[in-house]
Formats: sequence, structure tokens, C-alpha cells
Amino acid sequence: MKNNLQTLLLSLFLIALTVLVITIGSATPVQALKDFFIGPWSSAWSFGNTLDKFALILTASLGAAFAFQAGCFNLGGEGQIYIGGLAGAVVMQGGGLFLGGACAAVLVSGLCGWTSGILKKSVGANELITSFLLSASLTPVADFLIAGPLRDRSGNLLAMPPLSETLPRILPPSNLSVSFFLAIILVLLGHTFVNRTVFGYRFRIAGNAPAFARYGGIKTDGAWAPAMAVSGCLFGLVGFFAVAGTYGRCHVGFSGGLGWAGITVALIAGNRPLALLPAALIYTTVEQGIRSAAITTGLQTETAALLQAAVLLVVTMHTLRVFKYFIMAVIRHPSGV
Repeated sequence: MKNNLQTLLLSLFLIALTVLVITIGSATPVQALKDFFIGPWSSAWSFGNTLDKFALILTASLGAAFAFQAGCFNLGGEGQIYIGGLAGAVVMQGGGLFLGGACAAVLVSGLCGWTSGILKKSVGANELITSFLLSASLTPVADFLIAGPLRDRSGNLLAMPPLSETLPRILPPSNLSVSFFLAIILVLLGHTFVNRTVFGYRFRIAGNAPAFARYGGIKTDGAWAPAMAVSGCLFGLVGFFAVAGTYGRCHVGFSGGLGWAGITVALIAGNRPLALLPAALIYTTVEQGIRSAAITTGLQTETAALLQAAVLLVVTMHTLRVFKYFIMAVIRHPSGV
């Protein structure tokens, strides 16, 4: 109940803050708010693109939540998405099938996450720092490869050649592909593992109650490397979905903040797999709504980044407790507040 309240309050806070920012920042707030709420769902193209972005953010948030469940913080999701998508595109450009591209993306990104987990277990290195630094160091390498040796010289884009085959599309001409269904299946599998299996129980206890886990004979450090590896694998899968599904090619900067969005959604959902579904949907709707309002009314597109930062600030400072106590006070003593 407490976790559900947390997700609900943070979601309402995100929507309320968005409405406030749009009202203040737009010269035509009524039209901007209309486009914000209706724009993401106003046509088959918008509807499909919104659900496609939802699938990417949902998978990324599952990757972030998986690390959180084990008491780790994978801050390298953005880079792992990027390098994973590049690896998948290279394999598919070389004649590999979807499965080969997906495996390449998962293995490369999973190795990045596993490395941070092993360093934490073996030498006590902070996985937050190592995952970020490793991903930050690989991102320029990926930029160089995409814009240099692997670039499609027949066009002006800083991108690799288009893939000859892409994931099956739904609702064309939108970008929605079968990755939408795969993302939901992954979340359901994650929920089953964490809440319905013995290994999932040990995994969850090791991260959320390490002292209790050690008392029960569970090695807490044994979950770090596997959790970071699985987290990296899921981030890599996001990169594959983006390259093989959304864009049909690998271009510079295609990750576009998906890793940070995944962390935000995971925190909103309290790292619970099923709660990621509504949290990711609300976050995606807000992000896509802001873009729709920006196109029609001139609202600044940086508003989405501002809101993301605000939500992260609220979560990390535990401001939610203030909101909860205030609401409880209103319910119990409506005339005294």
C-alpha cells in the first residue's frame, strides 16, 4: 500500500508540475495544455510513436530496477544502450539475423554491467562511479565508429546504412514494432522472478535487507555481479529495440536520454516490475505531450529534461514523505490545514 501510494503521488506530482510549467512557459497555455494531453494520442502515427517510446522506456526502467533490487545503482544505462545498439547494428549489417543482433547487444552491454559488479565485489569499487565512467568512455568510441568507419557515405546523416530488415512494424507509418509486446513480456517475467521464485526472493532480500539476508545465510555480495549484468543486458536490449525497431538504423545519439528516463521511471515505481507499467506510461505521455505542445505552441523542448530533473530531486530527497504527511493531515483534519 505504501509503495502504491508512492507511485501514485510521484505520478500526480509529475503531471501537476508539467501543467504548471506549461501554463507559465507558454504564450498560449490553453492550446499548449490541449496539445499536451491530446497530442500523444491524436492520430495513429502519434499513438504508435507514443507506445513505441513507452516500450523503450519500460525496458530501460526494468534494467534500472533490476540493479536497484540487488542494492546496486547502474548509472551507465545510457552508454550501455548506445554501445549495445551499435553492436546489434554491426552484427545485422554483417548479415546476422534479429537473434544475432539482439544477442550481440545483450552480451556487449551485459559485459559492461558485469564488469562494474565484479569490481564492486572484488575491490569494493563503487558501481555507480564505475558503471558511469565505463559507459562514458565507450560513448565517444561509438560516436567515432558511427560517424567514421561505419558511416553511410551515400547520405548526409551521421549514421550507419539502413538495416535491410527491421522488427515487424505495427500501426505503420508509426515507429511502433513488436518490441512493445516484448517489453511487456519482459516486465512480467521480471515480476515473476523477483516475487515468485526462491532465487528472486534471495536476490530481493540481499538488496533490500542486507543485514537480514546475512543473518539468514544469504551472501549479499553474490547478487551484485549478476544483477549488474542483467541490468546491462536489458539496457542493451533497449538499444537493439531502438536500432532494429524504432529507427531501422544506428545513428549518432540515438539513445536520446533513454537511460536516464529508465532510472527516473524505476524510482517512481519503487523498483517494482509491475508498477513500471503505469509509471512508464505516465512518464512517456508527459514527455510526448511536451513535444507535441512544443511543435504547435513553441514551448521549449528542454521542459522534459527539467521535469525529469525535478522528479529525480523529489525522489532522492525523500520529499514524498512530506507530501504523504500533508495528505494524511488533510484527510484527518481538513479544517485544520
